[in-house]
Amino acid sequence: MNSTEFLQQVNQYHPLSKESITALLNICTEEKYHKNDLLLESGSMARYYYFIKSGLVGYYTIDEEGNSIYKIFFEENSFVASTAAIIKNEPSDFNIIALEDCSVIQYPVKTYRELLEKHHDLALFHIHYLEKNWVVKKEPLEVSLKFENAKQRYLLLLENQSLYKRLKQHHIASYLGITPTQLSRIKKEINR
Repeated sequence: MNSTEFLQQVNQYHPLSKESITALLNICTEEKYHKNDLLLESGSMARYYYFIKSGLVGYYTIDEEGNSIYKIFFEENSFVASTAAIIKNEPSDFNIIALEDCSVIQYPVKTYRELLEKHHDLALFHIHYLEKNWVVKKEPLEVSLKFENAKQRYLLLLENQSLYKRLKQHHIASYLGITPTQLSRIKKEINR
């Protein structure tokens, strides 16, 4: 298993000792998921944390009409999990799906959480990761959803061209909370 990118990302949040690295890598496995495979199904317990080595992953729920509502997308070098479900020890409220063929490093929730108790530096990595990604990054997204219209949110998504080019139009429309027809109108309006 080539864990270079994984360890580089971990160390960006907090450097780990050799002992902690060894303990962490001992619980990791490399797995492949094909496009449209579910890494986690809504209603199931979250059994793994994932690190995306290659590919694209999306979180979605299903609304009352049976439509997929995308919440967020993750590209390479991202950590992915149903964090709220793990913390609450409850089934996940959403699905995690491979939107492209993916190669991931996965590690079991229970064993990883036991390592957090034993390895102070690993716990600090986890805290710093949560602070940056669940507080600092997530708060502006929530404000954006509440106060910005679909056109403004579309323009923000356009700023991340590498992600934008990888998404299907129905994923973008779902993420923005609009229909594909409304998305077409927004695109026409912008391209005038």
